[in-house]
Amino acid sequence: MMKHPFLLCCFMLLQLLTAAQSPFTFAHVSDIHIGSDHADEDLRRTVTDINRNPSLAFVIISGDITEFGADSELQLAKSILDSLQKPWYIIPGNHDTKWSESGGNTFRRVFGSETFSFSHAGYTFIGTNCGPNMRMGPGQVPRENIVWLDSLLRKKDTVTPIIYVNHYPQNTDLNNWYEAIDRLKQHNIQLILCGHGHANRQFDFENIPGIMGRSNLRAKDSIGGYNIVTVAGNTVTYEERTPLLEKNRQWAVVTLRNHSRMYDTASFERPSYAMNDSFPNVRIRWTWQDNNDIGSGMALYGNLVIAANTAGEIYALQTATGRKKWTFPTGGKIYATPVVSGNVIIAASSDHYIYCLDAATGRQRWRYATGKPVVASPLAANGIAYIGSSDGHFRAISIHDGKLKWAFTGVNGFVEDKPLLYQGNIYFGSWGNDLYALDAATGALQWKWNNGSSNRMFSPAACTPLGANGKVFIVAPDRYMTAFNATTGAVIWRKSIPHVRMRESQGLSADSSEVFIKTMDGGLYGVSATADSLQLNWQASLNMGYELNPASPIAFNHLIFIPTHSGVLYAVNSKDHTLSWKHKISNCLINTIVPLTKNTILVSTMDGKVTCVKYQ
Repeated sequence: MMKHPFLLCCFMLLQLLTAAQSPFTFAHVSDIHIGSDHADEDLRRTVTDINRNPSLAFVIISGDITEFGADSELQLAKSILDSLQKPWYIIPGNHDTKWSESGGNTFRRVFGSETFSFSHAGYTFIGTNCGPNMRMGPGQVPRENIVWLDSLLRKKDTVTPIIYVNHYPQNTDLNNWYEAIDRLKQHNIQLILCGHGHANRQFDFENIPGIMGRSNLRAKDSIGGYNIVTVAGNTVTYEERTPLLEKNRQWAVVTLRNHSRMYDTASFERPSYAMNDSFPNVRIRWTWQDNNDIGSGMALYGNLVIAANTAGEIYALQTATGRKKWTFPTGGKIYATPVVSGNVIIAASSDHYIYCLDAATGRQRWRYATGKPVVASPLAANGIAYIGSSDGHFRAISIHDGKLKWAFTGVNGFVEDKPLLYQGNIYFGSWGNDLYALDAATGALQWKWNNGSSNRMFSPAACTPLGANGKVFIVAPDRYMTAFNATTGAVIWRKSIPHVRMRESQGLSADSSEVFIKTMDGGLYGVSATADSLQLNWQASLNMGYELNPASPIAFNHLIFIPTHSGVLYAVNSKDHTLSWKHKISNCLINTIVPLTKNTILVSTMDGKVTCVKYQ
């Protein structure tokens, strides 16, 4: 008989946990990609095969449910998955969120949530979203998911074993991998599951075993497949399952161990902010931290900065202190940048509405209903709000009373970015490979251009067109830059340079003589806006590293400010194109840069920060 009550309690707890953690088997399905070739047939085969296996307790589906995040693709996926005769738990992947016509709302509406948490046989399973949400860049567990994870873990003991699921590998493929893993390390995290790579692979995520599951797609084979996972004692066994052939192939055996209280980050990579010490002339005046992602830009109204978040809130912060003055709630995530016109704000939400708010108080003046969510940013000019939507419409709406002036109904795909008003026309791209020019007064189509690609992901949709010297300029994910005659739409030049891998991010010099382009290799170039061919005038003396952020470089006060997906803000001298300074604000994507005064700017980042930066 044990004489020490504490030891007796520990022994009994261990016995209970051991008894609770009886062997079980589940299916791990990933990267379904409904909308791609044969994907629906492959998924139906997998669902049928799972239903025939009585040993499977449940199904984990680890992201990339669709190819393009389209509502129709999500609905089809749901209708097939509803045939599962076992419990199933699902999270989105980058294909569901980056190109989402609904700003991620349809996934939440169709599947109920973008996270999950459940218990089975003594284990806790936790799944989170991973982005990138609407903006191209590395993955990121949304700020609201991190807040949710905090709330969830606060209620849990540190003994129960946890299996964590995220679409991306839990490493630097995610901008904020450390935010999730550091929290999980304070508990008994034993295994991390992911997808994304379309192949069966084993990982070591900071001494925590990780498993990447294969895609359900057949790829170059004739049959797709998934994984059957068996948890028995301290061992997890992975078997690749091929439906129709009814074959299993064991390929991984993982030993689990208790990771409780392993909160040690000293030996693992974490973001460094040491660069900030080299530029003491740059300092942070204040930072506002939202509990949600900020996936849009900002607007200024007097001494207020207007921002929005993925909780569907539009709000005003005081520029002097960062304190919130007012908040207006909408019914969907917001990825559109608000715009100020006079004393009102025009803002769009993925709840199917375009709003007009009083800039000083946040009170609603009017709202305009659309057929689908709006993730595109408005442009305000001459009393008109010009804005695209996800319902195939581009609209001109009176700012005074919210009445429709005209609507162009021929948009192929959905509109994401802010339009350009130039020489009497409105220019914008869509995720249907097209660039449009409409008469700003009537909405009549002036010209339309298509890049000739069958791949929607090469569309000029996340790039705000620029106008200068009678030309309209775009860059797109196909790594071409194109200059058009603004009036006729004739292509003046279109070029791709192998060592200058441009993609979506472009800005205009103060005198409109040059277009700045940021490259995927972290370079910044000046392109002549007057030449009849693609002419590189200069290359900046800096290297920002691999870079995907589509946000625009901004010219202001003899500097060119460059936003990056790693949260570093670069300032380049506009005369000699050397680095003036750089400052790391976050480890997540910078949405926008808004000049405030001669030497003060506002910066927002995807992880919910609005920061006031002062420099000398």
